[in-house]
Amino acid sequence: MMCKISLRSLLPSCFKLPKSSSSSSSDRKKINTLQSRISFSDLSNPASSISPEDLSLSLIGSDLHVFTLGELREITKNFSSSNFLGEGGFGPVHKGFVDEKIRPGLKAQPVAVKLLDLEGAQGHREWLAEVIFLGQLRHPHLVKLIGYCCEDEHRLLVYEYMARGNLENHLFKRYSASLPWSVRLKIAVGAAKGLVFLHEAEKPVIYRDFKASNILLDSKYTARLSDFGLAKDGPEGDNTHVSTRVMGTEGYAAPEYVMTGHLTAMSDVYSFGVVLLELLTGRRSMDKNRPSREQNLVEWARPSLNDAWKLEKMMDPKLEGQYSPKAAQKAAALAYQCLSHHAKSRPTMSTVVKTLEPLQDMLDDMPIGPFIYTVQAENGKVEDTKKAVEKETDHKNQGHRDRPGSPTAATANGKEGQMRKASTKENDPRRRRHQLGQRRRTRSPSAVAALSSFSDTALYKKYSDRRNKKQSKAPTQGID
Repeated sequence: MMCKISLRSLLPSCFKLPKSSSSSSSDRKKINTLQSRISFSDLSNPASSISPEDLSLSLIGSDLHVFTLGELREITKNFSSSNFLGEGGFGPVHKGFVDEKIRPGLKAQPVAVKLLDLEGAQGHREWLAEVIFLGQLRHPHLVKLIGYCCEDEHRLLVYEYMARGNLENHLFKRYSASLPWSVRLKIAVGAAKGLVFLHEAEKPVIYRDFKASNILLDSKYTARLSDFGLAKDGPEGDNTHVSTRVMGTEGYAAPEYVMTGHLTAMSDVYSFGVVLLELLTGRRSMDKNRPSREQNLVEWARPSLNDAWKLEKMMDPKLEGQYSPKAAQKAAALAYQCLSHHAKSRPTMSTVVKTLEPLQDMLDDMPIGPFIYTVQAENGKVEDTKKAVEKETDHKNQGHRDRPGSPTAATANGKEGQMRKASTKENDPRRRRHQLGQRRRTRSPSAVAALSSFSDTALYKKYSDRRNKKQSKAPTQGID
């Protein structure tokens, strides 16, 4: 006999929630007698001993605010397209702003309002899981749920606003700036700490949907896990796993979970290994636009993770070599372990954090990149010296490119003999002096302007003194 569960029995606080300021001493006593958080499975069980009052009081203890649909329209300016942030499987997300005028006692702050798409891939059950898990779990590396709205058929969630968006956009968006090596490590460590908190909670939680798009970043690139719609309560007692239908994102799910539906904390460890691999290589977990053997990132990269030479070839080109090779090798070895096909061979998330944290201080072998600074040229245009040098080099190379004896010309004409002859000439000391002379004579005006803007530096003084001495000895030489 099937038992019909009403929305009121699932989440009575959607309809009427007693105000915390007017709660009686008996109500507060009920809050204190709740020994641990209410699990999502408690709400799914129609024979649950949790009363509607206990559930409401539990959510009050989490400081969740229950918004009306009208308030959220005001917060987001009627869900204006100018405040649109993006859209996922749950539904569209809009930026808003709350203050005491809208909700007394709530500090003024920007927020992100997520609206459940009634025709989308997720539904009321996922929305409810989000309220239950994030309503009771608080950690620096979990996104903060400020409140929710449950009005008629409308289901909305209100989060703290994350200024940097999600990790996926930073790694894979075509025109986004590259994340530096140190920031990538910081994100990996923060996300790992979030999983440690979930796995080691009094009532363990399996995240089940760990991926780059669910890792949000604040203004300081602190990672926070979001979207708990697919989260599950972990196994308790003598149980080794949770049996559930296979859900998640292709490319991130652990193979044993996909094959059997058995969910454990090690399923999250595998997913973390995939994201760590994305941070290292700058490639998506699944990319249908690549050659067939490279479309699945794990299958393509894992066999080479313990080979230092092959790893160097796989590292994200956007890093431009600005990373610690030793730290990258240790991170790759960790990813290799996390991606093991045998769940028992994977490290715990606590071990992952202990392995990753020391890598943030490994800078001894990190190459020092070019020092780039911006100057104001005479024509009023802002130009950096790196660009000036690149222009100068291009100009010089263009002059040599069309010479019949140059390597480029020999290659273009298919004359291998001329190429070998040209390469021999490159080692000639007289040719080297000639090239140095050319470099001095062809310095671009923008480069000169850039250097003159920093005439008070020790480097320029040293250069200027040396030039003056040469001029005093040979006054007939031209000024370079």
